[in-house]
Amino acid sequence: MARGNAATEHHVVEVAKPTEQECVLVVGPGPGVGLAAAAERARHVIGVDPSQEMLDLCAQRCADAVEAGTVVLRHATAEHTGVDDESVDVVLGVNTLHLWEDRAGALRELHRALRPGGRMVLSAHEKWLPVGRHALARETEAAGFTDVQTWVWQPPTPFAGRAVQLRAWRQH
Repeated sequence: MARGNAATEHHVVEVAKPTEQECVLVVGPGPGVGLAAAAERARHVIGVDPSQEMLDLCAQRCADAVEAGTVVLRHATAEHTGVDDESVDVVLGVNTLHLWEDRAGALRELHRALRPGGRMVLSAHEKWLPVGRHALARETEAAGFTDVQTWVWQPPTPFAGRAVQLRAWRQH
């Protein structure tokens, strides 16, 4: 995962462009590549994952940031992040959307967590996406997001498949 998803993880962080004043929520950070990239740019990063093994890998990869308190890891899911209402500026997720048990519930939860004006950037392997990208955009809008954009991106690694990516905003 760390090698196979690395280019996509960095790309999603670049698309989201978190700033040093912002708080980022990473949903399903896996071994922590994207979480570490977000932590280099943001004031505070929260990683939520239902897998303790993945949280342990994140803790190892981001040990200094965890110790400094700029990265917080939580055993949680996309549907139940455990973060306060309107407490994050950016939500990121790579290759986890197909694992969400309740996609509509997860999208509502992520909308709830975002501050007004906040943004979400998701990426999913096109072959694993449970719905087409236009249907995903409609589901995202139904959860309250605006300015929803989707596109297909080809990671620059030889064995990586095409990714469907989505960027959406929580209205001010």
